[in-house]
Amino acid sequence: MRLEILQGDITTRDVDAIVNAANSSLMGGGGVDGAIHRAAGRQLLAACMEVREGYPHGLPVGQAVATPGFKLPARWVIHTVGPNRHAGQNDPELLASCFRESLKVAASLGAGSVAFPAISAGVYGWDPREVATVAFDAVSSSELELVEFVLFGAETTEVFRSVFGASGE
Repeated sequence: MRLEILQGDITTRDVDAIVNAANSSLMGGGGVDGAIHRAAGRQLLAACMEVREGYPHGLPVGQAVATPGFKLPARWVIHTVGPNRHAGQNDPELLASCFRESLKVAASLGAGSVAFPAISAGVYGWDPREVATVAFDAVSSSELELVEFVLFGAETTEVFRSVFGASGE
């Protein structure tokens, strides 16, 4: 597996699948979630509404589901709900599950490449260094050809690069 850390807009990545740091409703929101919904077009919301029928109480934290990418360069969007520290969801295993389950969904789709955001490092209150550490551990055994971390800000990008460099990869 090749692992890359990039600063940029995940909605522009030409990979098989991008991961959406979704909320449990799957109906769009702010941050990465809102950007993905805007870039993919209205069809993504309709697809999420269909998926949501199987989750009447919302997609549980740590699980992942896929929809087509519609207007995105990526063929698929894998939606995962990260833990919200502000709501008391501070177990790193919940965060690791987001990455592992997203990779399982990607593999089941036949994807060879996937791009991740810094799940839960934004408004959900997780420290980017902890997210990076959990993420690298969770993806280290991936059999995909390429795993990207596409990060919005320079500070988070540098944190991920620092943690990645320290991991000996």
